[in-house]
Order: sequence, then C-alpha cells, then structure tokens
Amino acid sequence: MALQIAQDPAADEVLSNDAFGLLVGMLLDQQFPMERAFGGPLKIKERFGTLSPEKIAAADPEAFADLCATPPAIHRYGRSMAGRVQQLAVVVRDEYGGDAASIWTTASSTTELLKRLKALPGFGDQKARIFAALLGKQLGVQPAGWRETIGPYAEPGSFRSVADVVDEGSLQKVREFKKAAKAAAKG
Repeated sequence: MALQIAQDPAADEVLSNDAFGLLVGMLLDQQFPMERAFGGPLKIKERFGTLSPEKIAAADPEAFADLCATPPAIHRYGRSMAGRVQQLAVVVRDEYGGDAASIWTTASSTTELLKRLKALPGFGDQKARIFAALLGKQLGVQPAGWRETIGPYAEPGSFRSVADVVDEGSLQKVREFKKAAKAAAKG
C-alpha cells in the first residue's frame, strides 16, 4: 500500500518503500508538523545519498548533523535529531542486521513488537503504540489481538495519530483531534 503521510509524492514513496525511512519519519514526528517530519527521510536520502542504516550509522556525526540542519532542516531541532537518527541506525544495523522491517516482520506478537519499538532511541510507549497502529492499519502488520494490545490508536475509524493519515482530509481530521485533545488537557 502506498502511504500518503508526508502529502508529497516523492517523500511518501520513500516512506512506502524504505522501512528505515518510515522509522526515521516516526522518530522525527514530535514537536514538528507531522507531514514535514515524515518528509525528513527524503531530505536525508537526497542529501546523504542513501537511507542505509549501515552508512548513516558510520557517518561522521558533525557532517551528518550539518546535512540534517541545512535549511530546510529535517526538523526544527535538526542537529539534535540527526544524532537520534544515527542512534536509530546503529540499533537497526547492530540488532536487526540493517533490516528495519525485521523489527516488525519477525516479532512473534504485538507485545513483542511494542517491546522492540520501545527499545528504539526516541520511541517511548506512546510513539511505539502509534507506530504499531500505523503498521497494523496501513501495512497489514496485525498479529493476533493487535488492536486490543495497542489500544486507542488502533481503533478502527479513529483519527488520533499518523496511523490514521491516508490523505489530506484525514490529516486535517487528525490535526483537529489533536487540537481538541490539547484544549481538553488545558481544561
């Protein structure tokens, strides 16, 4: 299935065809507009020449940070996020043989998938659940009981997170949900 998260055909093609690129997009999705965060992997690929976890992990940290922070940066905190991208690349290289998709394709259960995702740099419980919901809803990664294990982000027909973004209309619905949730939290 072709993802439409970044709302840019070239960026969405990277997300659809490169598992590490999709992980990087999720990593960048914090304190930054969602579609721009998920556009970050394309910027890295264009500037660095590849999204190979092995090559990114081995890159000179200063040079890689410069590349990520060059306007338009991959994130509002481009240098800091460059370090996180490299940390993520090291984990994918060292623990998954450079194959980011094996994080989810070899998980024996949703519980194991969530455990693996939470162990990634920059992935807390909420981000792990959102990414697992994205995998289930849009990429068909649905181990037994996945919706119950993941929780609200996996609810069918919801517009809570990036897991629910399939076009411009759904992106707007997710934005509205997040805005309402923030307003409710402020009380």
